[in-house]
Amino acid sequence: MQKSLNKKMIVIIGVILFIAVVIVVFFNIPYSKTKTEFLKNINSLSTNQPDENSVFTEEDIAHLPPPVQKYFRYCGYIGTPKMFNMKATFQDVDFLLGKDKSTIKIDYTQYNFVNEPNRMAYIDSSMYGIPFEGLDSYIAGNGSMKGVLAKLFTLFNQTGENMDKACLVTFLSECLFVPNAALQDFVVWEEIDNFHAKATISNYGITASGIFTFNEKGEMISFITDDRENIAFDGTSEKIKWSAVCSEYTETNGIKRPTVLKAVWHYDDGDLVYFDGKDVVIEFDYERMN
Repeated sequence: MQKSLNKKMIVIIGVILFIAVVIVVFFNIPYSKTKTEFLKNINSLSTNQPDENSVFTEEDIAHLPPPVQKYFRYCGYIGTPKMFNMKATFQDVDFLLGKDKSTIKIDYTQYNFVNEPNRMAYIDSSMYGIPFEGLDSYIAGNGSMKGVLAKLFTLFNQTGENMDKACLVTFLSECLFVPNAALQDFVVWEEIDNFHAKATISNYGITASGIFTFNEKGEMISFITDDRENIAFDGTSEKIKWSAVCSEYTETNGIKRPTVLKAVWHYDDGDLVYFDGKDVVIEFDYERMN
């Protein structure tokens, strides 16, 4: 009887160990359905870019509010080629899962496109040792936010009009990082003063706006809006003022770019920095170079 129990225990332990090994191997396989979807969309969007060779000129920016013109000059864009996409790479970002929730480390890769306000971002992380992936997208007027656990299980997939508008205004907040986007017809600028300018973006019947703030040097230091609802993983949403904050501009190949980017929810009881990215690497026309 005792020998029979021992044999059963050995079999059970063996099965458990086998399953554990299979899980570990599966988690470490490079293939990811979510990342494959991300790359497929990037490749598709990249093929739709116009073949045009032109540079930024003073005429291009003459209609812009004074602080926006100053930004173009300060960053060194005048006389340089106009870009058609941007790739931004973030590593080890402190990412807060929500108010009063835990913070995880994520790697974040995003692409923004110019001919239409399309945007794709991929999150690579883990939760309690289990792979966690995220996919934020705004393509052809449709915004979505998806989270996938263990490469297989979709935790959430938020879509709808609120998400469409949230993703569109996110693109607007980043348009000066890929400044050819700021010159497109879907963005309209309004002068406020020497340090502020309002921008409004329209796409597929949706309109969103916000205010950019600049410092004395000409650096864009923040964007703030009321048009980005805080949409939780469970689909609930609330209207909260939102801002994107950037700093620590550095010069690479004659172009100054911010290297610290933060996203902030402005709750009544205090500000919540939920995305804190440092040493950000921004590249232009990435797919054209590879």
